[in-house]
Amino acid sequence: MAAARRAKRVAALQPGFMTLKTSIKEEDLNSGRRKRVNKNKKKNWSKHVDVNDVEDFLEDVRLQERTTGGLVADKKDDDLFFLDAGDLKAPPQTAVEPAEGRPGKRKAPRPLYVDLVLKNKSLVPVPKDVLAYQVPNAKKLRRVAKKAEQLAAEGKVPKKHRPLKKVARTNKTTASDAPNNPTRDYYDMWGQEVKETRDPWFLQQTRKAPVKRWGKLTEKQSLVPAVEIIDPGGSYNPDFFSHQALLLKAHEVEVKKEKEEQKILRQLAVDNDDKATEETVFQEQVEGLEEEDGEDNPEDVDDGCALGILNLVEKKTEKQRKRERQMKVKEQRRMAVLYTTGQHQQLFQLRSIKLSLRQREQRTKQRQTQRRANQEAEKYTARRLGKLKFKAQDLEVQLTNELTGSLRTLKPEGSVLKDRFKSLQKRNLIEPRERAKFKPRLKVKYVEKRSFREIT
Repeated sequence: MAAARRAKRVAALQPGFMTLKTSIKEEDLNSGRRKRVNKNKKKNWSKHVDVNDVEDFLEDVRLQERTTGGLVADKKDDDLFFLDAGDLKAPPQTAVEPAEGRPGKRKAPRPLYVDLVLKNKSLVPVPKDVLAYQVPNAKKLRRVAKKAEQLAAEGKVPKKHRPLKKVARTNKTTASDAPNNPTRDYYDMWGQEVKETRDPWFLQQTRKAPVKRWGKLTEKQSLVPAVEIIDPGGSYNPDFFSHQALLLKAHEVEVKKEKEEQKILRQLAVDNDDKATEETVFQEQVEGLEEEDGEDNPEDVDDGCALGILNLVEKKTEKQRKRERQMKVKEQRRMAVLYTTGQHQQLFQLRSIKLSLRQREQRTKQRQTQRRANQEAEKYTARRLGKLKFKAQDLEVQLTNELTGSLRTLKPEGSVLKDRFKSLQKRNLIEPRERAKFKPRLKVKYVEKRSFREIT
């Protein structure tokens, strides 16, 4: 585009260039020597630079392009002039057929002045719209077309154009189940039975059918109830025996905790008899010195052992090697005879073998039963889900002297939030956790900058 403009500009500067505007003079286009001004300074940019001649020239070029479709100097005489021979060779005016019911001739309708004003009179061709020729995803479409051509050459059908697999329609609607049939069966919308009215073929094609979930997802991880009911002894006004049973249960829990603490203390305790004294230390030192004096030179011992081993190793003769081969063959034959004899003996042991097989199957069944029982029992206990073990919550029990017999004066025990949190851990929904330990913040470090020194 820039090259075409440059070519037009060069052509316009030629001596034979014709102008259409009368206001532009040839003297202005071929002006003489301009005033020399220092253009390095910014104040002279807009003061001593006159671009009116350039603008007039470009406007004249644009006018020629609009009216004649190009520069007048480049046009031929036939394009610029025509021979006016009058109305002799004018084509006859075509008559318009009269409308029905109206006699006479009718002139051709003239265009409206509004349409004439809005009509494009410029001879400059409309620039090509590049965006109109762009196709979205053209690269992808070319790749798909190329792949389709390859499949067609191989005689294969693309997956997109393959026929869909048919699914058997089980609940096909009939005339008796139509909604406008008064004799159809009565449907109870509040009943327990759910009537499937959707077509499985439609559900498969529209992908609206529910996804089949894995069986383990619907299975409960624990059979422990969400809210456990406390023992009767935990009431605000319990029975005497129920309260004593609850106290005994709490007592057993505390005794168990105390035994575990005592066990840890016993393991960490230090026995005074095992401590080292001055006599035992002196005795150990003396024993070490005696052992050092009684030892021989290890190098001499090693040399003697090596010489003895070399003397014992001797090369075997051919007779000895032949005898070894015969003994090896004889041993293999003996083992084969024993194996064959053992197989024959097993024929007479069928009863004992059957009995052992029945006992093995019985033990296997017992292990399977025990394994299932353990799996069922695990559903009532908390599993190890993290690095911490589950610790049961302390029993909420009140002593005999703390019982008031009235709900208003009852002293509260435990926390509802903690109880719910422990219930989630016991039902294997969350792992046992500990309270996060907050780290202390770092101390603020003061630094004296250079600017501070300058002020002081």
